[in-house]
Amino acid sequence: MSNTQNVINDLAPTGVLRVAINYGNPVLAQRHPESPEPQGVSADLARELAKRLGLEIRFLSFDAAGKVFEAVSDGVWDLAFMAVDPRRAEAVEFTDPYVLIEGTYMVKADDPWQSVQEFDREGMRIGVGKGAAYDLFLSRHLEHATLVRGATSPDAIRLFVEGEADCAAGVRQPLEAYAAAHEGYRVLPDSFTSIQQAMAVPKGRKTAQAFLQTFIAEMKANGFVAQALENSQQTAATVAP
Repeated sequence: MSNTQNVINDLAPTGVLRVAINYGNPVLAQRHPESPEPQGVSADLARELAKRLGLEIRFLSFDAAGKVFEAVSDGVWDLAFMAVDPRRAEAVEFTDPYVLIEGTYMVKADDPWQSVQEFDREGMRIGVGKGAAYDLFLSRHLEHATLVRGATSPDAIRLFVEGEADCAAGVRQPLEAYAAAHEGYRVLPDSFTSIQQAMAVPKGRKTAQAFLQTFIAEMKANGFVAQALENSQQTAATVAP
């Protein structure tokens, strides 16, 4: 049996590459206005991978990274794109990161806060999307503030806007997009973490993980990732070194 066939058997045991796409992070994936097919760097990488291996591809839609991670135990997807996190690493195999994005806070325009360092205090309520990378990070690092969880990242913004949280945590780009479209809000200039986005397969698929590790290194080096980010107008994100 060829090495390529071993990779295919490990990566896509059903013969179809089932790819989880998280629309909750618009840096990585966007819905096409005239097509059901996903757009963005995640979808572009998945299509290139499927083409190289000669595999049929099937996209599965999710609205939050936490829901993608929860679904790994159901065996419904073969490949996902999510932030590297120690808790997630208990159930999935990660590649090295391919994109770095910032986690920060959105506040009211007239709030006094100037830095993310000011938020870990008693009584501070921080809205987060349940199971998102920044939720997992803040859960480990905050000592005094309270996390208020919504089902998705947009729900974190809603909790803040409706007064159930004192700020909204999230990926910088969608927070800035909301603040630009709604008067009275601003996003802090610094960040509490740099979120490392990687490719992931279910735990134990070591042959697939090793192949993807080489694949993503090539996609970064040859400019594919940078071009995909530019094509989807997500140039504020950084290609991981």
